[in-house]
Amino acid sequence: MISYDTKDWFTFIFRFHKADTVRKLFPLILAISAYSALVAFLEVEVLQLSEQSHIKNISLMHNMLGFVISMLLVFRTNTAYDRWWEGRKLWGALTNNSRNLAIKINNILAPDDVVNRSFFRKSIPLYAQVLRNHLQSESTRLALDESPHEDLDLDHSRHLPNQVANMLFKRTHELYKNGSISGDQLIILNNELTAFTDICGACERIKNTPIPFSYSSFLKKFIFFYVMTLPLGFVFSLGYIVIPVVAFIFYVLASLEMVGEEIEDPFGNDANDVPTSKIADNIRVHVCELLH
Repeated sequence: MISYDTKDWFTFIFRFHKADTVRKLFPLILAISAYSALVAFLEVEVLQLSEQSHIKNISLMHNMLGFVISMLLVFRTNTAYDRWWEGRKLWGALTNNSRNLAIKINNILAPDDVVNRSFFRKSIPLYAQVLRNHLQSESTRLALDESPHEDLDLDHSRHLPNQVANMLFKRTHELYKNGSISGDQLIILNNELTAFTDICGACERIKNTPIPFSYSSFLKKFIFFYVMTLPLGFVFSLGYIVIPVVAFIFYVLASLEMVGEEIEDPFGNDANDVPTSKIADNIRVHVCELLH
């Protein structure tokens, strides 16, 4: 995720970040400009159409459909941002849940219980690491500072977050059976233990339920035909100035669609996605501090 100063207007306007849509759309902008130039040349120089031509009235269609495409794009970006914000809230909840569990474990376990403290110090932040990789559909590569306990060995062919959650609950239940924690303390820990799976399920819902294909496909086609018919009518009133005007309109409309595409899946590696890697690292640092 990109960190920036929201009050720095100069940087926003004159600096093009690698995540800026103008970089990605530049070839298409050039193509649209060339198309607009060709249409303007044919209508003005070759066909020499007059102001009385019916083609001029095509601009009436754009006036009527302009509001429609604006509402569709607003709905598209708002829906995508809601998904991004929900993903960020879920990872914030994961951070708080990991801290709360570490705080409770730190006060419940005896200070000299090195084995169990070491287990929870590794396994609690491990959940955030495997969940991050699980949501990004990558092979999990664990980099722990210490040699992992034998109970932390994971089967990479199975659901990794479930395995880590199962290990946490299993160890907690073993502590209850051998008398290291009481029944009341087990109840206190239960909320944090079950919250891990709840957060994972909510993240998977966002990941596995994209914006409906028909809606996304229709919007792209709408933008394409809307922009491609713009120079046909506006060339009569704008002349060759229609070239930069149509290119700018395409940039605005296509950029809104691209922003929506990027943030609707908040758990990827794009520049504007939720910083799951940074959050997982912070969880590891904070848990290690609490259970040191």
